[in-house]
Amino acid sequence: MMVKFDENQILKNGEYIYAQRAEIEKIADAVCEKGFDNILFTSSGGSLAMMQPFDYMISVMSNLNVQSQISAELLVEGNNHLTDKTLVFMASKSGDTKETVAAAKYVKEKGATIVSVLGVDNSPLGELSDYSVVYKDGRPQEYVLYMLIGKLLENKGFFNDYKQFADELKNLPAALVSVGKASEPKARAYAEKYKDDPYQIWIGSGNLWGPTYSFAMCVLEESQWLRTKSVTSPEFFHGTIELVEKGVCVALNMTEGQTRKLDQRVKDFVGQYTDDFTVFDTADYELPGISDKFRWMLSPVVINAVLSRVSKNFEQIRDHSLDIRRYYRKVEY
Repeated sequence: MMVKFDENQILKNGEYIYAQRAEIEKIADAVCEKGFDNILFTSSGGSLAMMQPFDYMISVMSNLNVQSQISAELLVEGNNHLTDKTLVFMASKSGDTKETVAAAKYVKEKGATIVSVLGVDNSPLGELSDYSVVYKDGRPQEYVLYMLIGKLLENKGFFNDYKQFADELKNLPAALVSVGKASEPKARAYAEKYKDDPYQIWIGSGNLWGPTYSFAMCVLEESQWLRTKSVTSPEFFHGTIELVEKGVCVALNMTEGQTRKLDQRVKDFVGQYTDDFTVFDTADYELPGISDKFRWMLSPVVINAVLSRVSKNFEQIRDHSLDIRRYYRKVEY
């Protein structure tokens, strides 16, 4: 029996977000009608990591000027590209993340347009935003951005297949249920084998870098207190490679996107030098109702569905709740 896997709830969570499609697309229409010169993604922690695939999506599908910046760094560094013609995307589950709210005030003073993806109504970040989408219990959060960024790219002439893509997104919740079920045996085996491992290396690239970084930091480190190293597939060969030997736990998240060949290079090498190597490949999972040409874009939510099974199994096997914190939002820092 799968631990903490409620198929009906997953479907309802997805349907809640998809039901907002028309409103989400209206936001994309509005910001395009207003016009913008550049795009900035800024937030903190896992929220910024969640948006990384969309920075990537814009970069590989268009010639729009786009960058990402951690909110705390934006506040001390500034940003010379930030003007009243900047379109800023922000995200926060709580809507009150300290650095993110401060960054919103900062970009607001610059006259930039803010679009936020939020987990709650009536939040400080929501009040500072020109437009916002509240997903509440809806999941995955990325669902909102697939429609928001996808429609924006269509409006700018870079995504002619957007309508087909968005229509097929209706099938995403059921597809992710399928992924969760199919990935359970491997996820359970990984959690059982490495529940007490002192050190893990997690590798990913392209549109899976954000999910890889977020899983390593926000789940394994923050939520399970497991020492973890995350590194991109190309950068792995410029340092971390020297830590690989028999007995060292290495996990690779393989995308179906443009950087897959970089992941393959890691796979070909690591398998020769450690017997504790696990590959989580999004290509292994069927996505009913989704065209093959769109699979690469959905690699982030597919890998997250897989990694969610790893985290839920770690939680049970290690008897360590994913909600326990010692310091985060517990003490002053």
